[in-house]
Amino acid sequence: MGRKVSFNFPPRRIISLVPSQTELLFDLGLDEKVVGITKFCVHPKEKWKTKPRIGGTKKYHFDKIAALMPDLIIGNKEENEKDQIGALSKKYPVWMSDIKTVDDALDMILKIGELTQKNKNAIDLKNKIKLAFSGLKNNIKKEEKLNVAFFIWKKPYMVAGADTFINELIAAAGFKNIFSNRKRYPEVLLPELNALNPDLIFLSSEPFPFKEKHIAEFQRECQGAVIKLVDGEMFSWYGSRMLKAAEYFVNLRREL
Repeated sequence: MGRKVSFNFPPRRIISLVPSQTELLFDLGLDEKVVGITKFCVHPKEKWKTKPRIGGTKKYHFDKIAALMPDLIIGNKEENEKDQIGALSKKYPVWMSDIKTVDDALDMILKIGELTQKNKNAIDLKNKIKLAFSGLKNNIKKEEKLNVAFFIWKKPYMVAGADTFINELIAAAGFKNIFSNRKRYPEVLLPELNALNPDLIFLSSEPFPFKEKHIAEFQRECQGAVIKLVDGEMFSWYGSRMLKAAEYFVNLRREL
């Protein structure tokens, strides 16, 4: 992002504003140094129960942050609000990631390893993820790529388009995003789907929590498509969750 952040190294009191990066910090072995998380930082579950929560990913309790006396705050360009980050940056060192590709995510893992003196752990994790995704790629044949629409929201209906991490993982999992010709997270009308003739419709568990009850509406509009509830964390969480995502994609393809 072209920002320069100065802080006392190594950081001893870290607040994470992004669920996937929170999970990464713990998996790198930084339990004692993570002093604050958001209410959406649900992994690891035991840490969600015990670590202080400073609000959501887009709106924070500045008094709680002040009380925790952070010497480093870690966020993400897409996940967090610019104005909120600007306000925090006036008082604390705030390091931001900007992730749209698998390579961006791997680079972020290494950089957080450098920031926190966990270089070796970060390198080991990166190598394991690369190996897992290489194995996934080797198991996918070009002719097997099915067209998919990936829904992330309802009222209005929104899908993942190009220039997103989700779009990258859709491709990595061996599917073709029918909305890859549209940027970011476009709104769509369900009748549009018939014309695009998707093989699959994925209903994500987050940020909108699609459930079984939502499937019928899609079936009425696209009777020829297979409609599947999918784990949104596996498609959108960058960091250590990617190691589990590769195996999830293999199993998902087997089910389909």
